[in-house]
Amino acid sequence: MEIDEKLFVNILEVQKAKQLDFFLHYDNKVYPLENVKIVKSNIPVIKPTTRGGSYFSGVSAFKIKANTNELSLIPLLSQSMLGPNTEFRELEVKTKLPLNDEIKKITFYTYLTNSMQSPNHLELNLTIIRTNVE
Repeated sequence: MEIDEKLFVNILEVQKAKQLDFFLHYDNKVYPLENVKIVKSNIPVIKPTTRGGSYFSGVSAFKIKANTNELSLIPLLSQSMLGPNTEFRELEVKTKLPLNDEIKKITFYTYLTNSMQSPNHLELNLTIIRTNVE
């Protein structure tokens, strides 16, 4: 899993001054995300391994935690998570980042690892597997 850590440092620096807009792209629809936090956290493995026969995991990973008020996503999420399915479905989270006097389009390719719902919002926990900068 090759991820540019400098990119995440830049995003965190920009977010201190200005909240970036993030969007989940799913089946040709776009869902706004709120309260987006990107963190690097440890994975409960002692060495790099294949998780559930589905994806490779190192001992740490970048993760996205975000909320959305788009409750129409709830029935779609079971098609995305490992557990009900034998494979993860890759989800795209996109934002625009001002970087070096340019606006860069950032795409995070993620796996949904957990979701929690309340009557008025949905909390998503995603593991970033790779990124693309345009």
